[in-house]
Amino acid sequence: MSEVSRTTQTKKQTTFIERTLVDINNTLEQTIFAETIAQKNGLLQALDPRLKVVAMVMLLLAISLSRQLTVIIALYFCALLLAILSAVPLGFFIKRVWVFIPFFTGIVALPALFITPGAPLLSLPLGIIITKTGAMTALFLLLRVGTSVSFAVLFVLSTPWNNVLKALAVLRVPDVIVLVLGMTYRYNHLLLHTTNAMFLSRKSRVLRRMNSPEERRLMAAATGTLLGKSLQLSSDVYLAMESRGYRGYPKTLDRFQMRWFDWLGGLIVILITVAAIWLGG
Repeated sequence: MSEVSRTTQTKKQTTFIERTLVDINNTLEQTIFAETIAQKNGLLQALDPRLKVVAMVMLLLAISLSRQLTVIIALYFCALLLAILSAVPLGFFIKRVWVFIPFFTGIVALPALFITPGAPLLSLPLGIIITKTGAMTALFLLLRVGTSVSFAVLFVLSTPWNNVLKALAVLRVPDVIVLVLGMTYRYNHLLLHTTNAMFLSRKSRVLRRMNSPEERRLMAAATGTLLGKSLQLSSDVYLAMESRGYRGYPKTLDRFQMRWFDWLGGLIVILITVAAIWLGG
C-alpha cells in the first residue's frame, strides 16, 4: 500500500473524539505557550503593564488617524521590532496576527474594490472593474487592522493575564467587566481540561469506530454534561469567593511601580505617536 493511500485511510478512520482531543490540546498548548512568553526576559516584559495599556491605546489612535500608507507600514515594522526585542517568536507572532485577518477583514474590504469610484486598475470578466481608489481603500483597511491587532497581541503576549486585567483600571474599565474577563479566562482552561478528560475517557472505552449517529449522541451528551458541570462550578466558586472575603473586586499580589525606563518608554511612545499623527495627517 502506498504512503498516500495509507494517509488517506488514516484520515478516514479518524473519529470525532480524536479530532476533538487534538483541537482541545492545541488550544491548551497555545495558551500555555503565550503565558510562557510573558515570563521571558524581554523589553516589553520589563515595562509596567499600565504603561503598556496607555501606549497601546496611543498607538492604536495613531494608526487610526494616519492617512499615509508608509506611516502605517513603519508602525507595523515597529511592532515586529518590539516582538523580536521581547523574545516573541517572529513566525508565531506573524501567524497569530495574519491567519484570520485577511479572511474576516477581507469580507468587509472586498466590496470597496468594486463600488469605490475611481480610475480602473483591473478589469475582470462579467464587466467587473477594480478601481485604484478601491484597491487603496482595501489595502489601508487591511494594514490598519493588521497593525492594530499586532500591537494588541504584543501587549497580551508580553503581560501575564492577571496583570492585563489589573492594568485595565488605568482606562477606568468597570470592575464587573474586569471580573467577568478574568473568570472567563481562568475557567475556560478548567472547562477545556474537563472536556479533554471526558473525551479521553470515552475514547479509552471505545473498541470500534463509531458511526455518525453515535458521534452525534456523544456530542449532545457531552455538551449537556459540560453545561451542568459549568453551572455547578460557577455556584461553588462564587460561594467559595464570598467565604474568603470577596466584596466585588479581586485582589492580586503584584504591585505596579513605574521606574525610570518606564518613564523613558512612555516618552518614546509619545514621540512616536505625535510623529505618526503629524506625518500621516
